[in-house]
Amino acid sequence: MNHEWRKNDKQFYLPKDKPEAIVLPKFKFYSIVGKGNPNDDFFAEYIGVLYSLSYAIKMSPKQGLAPKGYFEYTVFPLEGVWDIDDQAKENYNGNLDKNSLIFNLMIRQPDFVSEDYANETIERVKKKKPHELLDKVKFESIEEGSCIQMMHTGSYDSEPESFKKMALFANEKGFKRIGHNHREIYLTDARKVAPEKLKTVLRFRVA
Repeated sequence: MNHEWRKNDKQFYLPKDKPEAIVLPKFKFYSIVGKGNPNDDFFAEYIGVLYSLSYAIKMSPKQGLAPKGYFEYTVFPLEGVWDIDDQAKENYNGNLDKNSLIFNLMIRQPDFVSEDYANETIERVKKKKPHELLDKVKFESIEEGSCIQMMHTGSYDSEPESFKKMALFANEKGFKRIGHNHREIYLTDARKVAPEKLKTVLRFRVA
């Protein structure tokens, strides 16, 4: 039976277009940290190394390298946790300089992927498809816990409108936002979908 995140994990990846509270359990991820404008060419390289590792695990049975407990599944969507550097925080005036953005891009991995197997896969991909960014990839478990999330439809530049709704909802429900960073989950490909039709899950942590 194929594990499809759109069916099996709808509560985490397909929220409604209005804010809601949710508690996230611990998930496993390949992740990579970087800095700069996501519209620049370099950004695609970061995404590429994460997908190369994710598909290496998905296709591992064809090479006779499937880990114990392997089951068929759909590769999870790309996610990103976004912040700005310290200098940008000090001088912030409401206008965002995208060159000051700090990102932690990640793709969730199935529960059967152990740390040892994840690291073995990195080494295997290094030999088959060498890339300097593979040295920056980490395998980590992340538990977001209590969050506010909603589906945002539209361009990335219009996300502040949705974040205002989320902040208002959090206030009304007695939640306090933790930190200034936020998570985005990309359900559509910006290279193939018009900006006004992009679908992105927006999420921030609360207490």
